[in-house]
Amino acid sequence: MKHLTRHITLVAALVGALSLAAPLAAQAQSFKAGFVNTDRIFREADGAKAAQTKLEQEFSRREKELVDQGNALKSATEKFERDAPTMSENQRNTRQRQLVEQDRDFQRKRREFQEDLNARKNEELSQVLDHANKVVKQVAEAENYDVILQEAVYINPKHDITDKVLKAMNGGK
Repeated sequence: MKHLTRHITLVAALVGALSLAAPLAAQAQSFKAGFVNTDRIFREADGAKAAQTKLEQEFSRREKELVDQGNALKSATEKFERDAPTMSENQRNTRQRQLVEQDRDFQRKRREFQEDLNARKNEELSQVLDHANKVVKQVAEAENYDVILQEAVYINPKHDITDKVLKAMNGGK
């Protein structure tokens, strides 16, 4: 009898636990997650492509000037190396100082160019990301997603909603 009571108590506890677990299982099945690949957004969204074109136009003149200055410095250095044996020591030292100064100027301009380009690229990509995040939120709300991830170690391709987001960002519904 004692054994039977213990068995009935165990069965009752098990039934109670299952009744508590059933709503949790139902809730877990209704959880909906998605993933957005931001690298693809930055490559494929019309806004990202337009930003890239805008940056190329904005910085192409400065880039060409840097390339030209770098080529001129290289030519001047090669000429110096050819002519150095026939120059006086004073001429050699003077020309060497001029080349070092030209190289410093070139390196400074190249550094400034890269910093300016990076700053502008960050501004443009930030605008693209802001727009993407708004679209992701719209898709998430419209399709009842509980969470949308942008970074993941692994994602099952069936949860990738990047195509939907790109389509919405690029004007297609």
